[in-house]
Amino acid sequence: MSSLSFSQALLQRILPQSLLGRLTVVMVAGVMLTQVVGNAFWTSQVRKESEAETKASSQHVARSAASTMRYFFGLPSNYRPLTIQLFREMGGTRFFVNINQQPVKLREMTDNRLTTLAVQQIQTSLKEELPKLSKLRVGFAWPADLVVSDDGSLISEVPEKWVQHILITEPNPAPILVLQTEMDDGRWLYMATLMPNPYFFKSGDPFSSDRVLLQAMSLAAVLVLSILVVRWTTRPLAALSDAAQAFGKGEHAPPLPETGSREFVKTARAFGEMRERIQKYIDDRERLFVSISHDLRTPIVRLKLRTELLDDDAVRAEFHDDLDELDMMVKGALQCVKDSDIYENPTEIRLDALLGRMVKGAHLAGHEISFKESGLTVFAKPLALKRAVGNLLDNAIHYGKQVEISVSEQAERIAIEIRDHGPGVPEDAFASLFEPYVRLEYGRHQNAAGMGLGLGITRSIVQAHEGELHLKNHPEGGLIASILLPKRQDPLTSHTIQPDAAGGLS
Repeated sequence: MSSLSFSQALLQRILPQSLLGRLTVVMVAGVMLTQVVGNAFWTSQVRKESEAETKASSQHVARSAASTMRYFFGLPSNYRPLTIQLFREMGGTRFFVNINQQPVKLREMTDNRLTTLAVQQIQTSLKEELPKLSKLRVGFAWPADLVVSDDGSLISEVPEKWVQHILITEPNPAPILVLQTEMDDGRWLYMATLMPNPYFFKSGDPFSSDRVLLQAMSLAAVLVLSILVVRWTTRPLAALSDAAQAFGKGEHAPPLPETGSREFVKTARAFGEMRERIQKYIDDRERLFVSISHDLRTPIVRLKLRTELLDDDAVRAEFHDDLDELDMMVKGALQCVKDSDIYENPTEIRLDALLGRMVKGAHLAGHEISFKESGLTVFAKPLALKRAVGNLLDNAIHYGKQVEISVSEQAERIAIEIRDHGPGVPEDAFASLFEPYVRLEYGRHQNAAGMGLGLGITRSIVQAHEGELHLKNHPEGGLIASILLPKRQDPLTSHTIQPDAAGGLS
């Protein structure tokens, strides 16, 4: 199998069978693909912009931090605590500053791409501004976990006026940048501040809750509208399909409404005109064959009466044979055209009763037929089904002598199998068996009176019931004819059809 045919087979298996389902799948897949590709480009752009913004703001903070560090490095050691206290009392500074005996251990933020990038950029910029810095520690921490002194004091324990214009600790805390560097007297300068955009670490996340919610709402709205448009577009086609199916079964269907798109209106009008032409053709055909039946049968009967006046017995017998053959040909032609479409209402049929009566009649005629009751029922037209099974049974009796009938239940169908023990059918002849007047050599010898119409009529009846007729040779000899009917029951059915004592239906 080529890759193209394999792909087509895979698509046929995956895609729904209905037009509505296929268009819905295509629309949903298209919208989803558009969303995925668009979000991928948008995410890439957002990440690039957030990285550029983070680098720029980190450089700005690093320059401010370098200026503050130079200021404290230039102060005498005994002036540094006084200056820090002055900063705290005055307020308005960018950094919260403290001096510790040793570096404070931070519980840093982890697993964030932008905070890592900011730390790297700040370290690089500070080393460029202050090349003599030997020991430097940079990190981000949440206010709740931020220690500000080497005695373990938290930022929440310091007076609020010291940090109210520098840090954001509530109600929506922002991560705090902490810089620690060793001074000339061995002490460590502690500096805490915010980034210019305190919540910068969220700007590079394309899947934040608010953005995901907005994307989900947009996607849901587009999908709902797409499905509604597809359903609105395909609904007239579904009506057209139902009308065509009803017309094919001979059922009455109301005219299609000429509303909707221009293409559908044209299709509906063309379908209505076609239905009228076909119905007129069917009516004309029936009237034609009724006329043929009437016109031919009368002269045939007159000819038979006149042959009785012939003195030569041999000639009279030949005339009778020719007229009988002509009469049979007329009946066969009418049967092929009309009898395959029996006008009756479908109902529930007990197969055991139907087949049992037919088998009993065959036994009385001396034929060997085996049948085992199954207790199954089927929803069908009684007379039509009896004729279909009868044609197959007659063929099996004529060509196979010994016959076996079985009924079984499959997943969604009821199977009626008729097997004979005849010579079977050559494989190359199966394709032509259902053609009118086609008979095999063996069949002509076994049943010279047949016309070759039974299988075609049977298949038409079975297909009218939305079923299938299959023929195959049995491995041990003989032919198996299988009628497969759907398991379907009309909820309006209130009685069950079963054959009467004469083999008919009541």
